[in-house]
Amino acid sequence: MGLFSKNKSDILTQDEKDMIVQAIRDAETRTSGEIRIYMESHCKYVNPVERASEVFFSLKMDQTRERNGVLLYVAVKDHQLAIFGDEGIYQKTGKPYWENLVTRVLSEFNQNHFAAGICEYVKEIGEGLHTYFPYNRETDHNELPDDIVFGR
Repeated sequence: MGLFSKNKSDILTQDEKDMIVQAIRDAETRTSGEIRIYMESHCKYVNPVERASEVFFSLKMDQTRERNGVLLYVAVKDHQLAIFGDEGIYQKTGKPYWENLVTRVLSEFNQNHFAAGICEYVKEIGEGLHTYFPYNRETDHNELPDDIVFGR
């Protein structure tokens, strides 16, 4: 299945969607951080990071207790990808961490491993979040939905 050639409703099979949501849930069992995926056909801006920022705030991902939400943004038809992390995690990991993840996710996409690439990203983000924001059974709860959000 070609991620960048499908209509938004056909971007992923139901099995792929389920696999990605499960990867988010698995990653979040080890961290207080929150991970979301947002996919749309076209990016409204030249720079996908700017669009990812807009989506991040519209999804209220900046309202987590520890400011440790992370968004994977994909503009399907424009072949654009961005990762946007809230200030809490970004300050602790730094820019090179995010740039490396984007490069690796795009590599998976270019090999037609779309769902696997997203799942790998989610796993790695979960590990990064676990390092800085480990899960605490006493205080942590799922602050944001785990589903994939599909835009226009």
